[in-house]
Amino acid sequence: MVRVRISSHLTRHFAIPAECEACGSTLRELVTNLNDQYPGVADYILHETGELRQHVSIFVGERIVIDRRALSDSLLGVEEVSIMQALSGG
Repeated sequence: MVRVRISSHLTRHFAIPAECEACGSTLRELVTNLNDQYPGVADYILHETGELRQHVSIFVGERIVIDRRALSDSLLGVEEVSIMQALSGG
């Protein structure tokens, strides 16, 4: 199991706790498991094509997700994943 931290920008729009647990050997599997626990949450994280939405950032441990398209980043040895809405502007 991996501890998943969800930023308040996302929990404000969906009924998911700010911290929960999910399982999976890849980021894609983790998002699928989160969606099984909290149906519909993947729609806030992923684009209809299955890619990570443009304004969502995910940190696997302390590094930002590398594969935003297939979400194939390994979770082997990872204790924490953080999902947050990226802020943009100028």
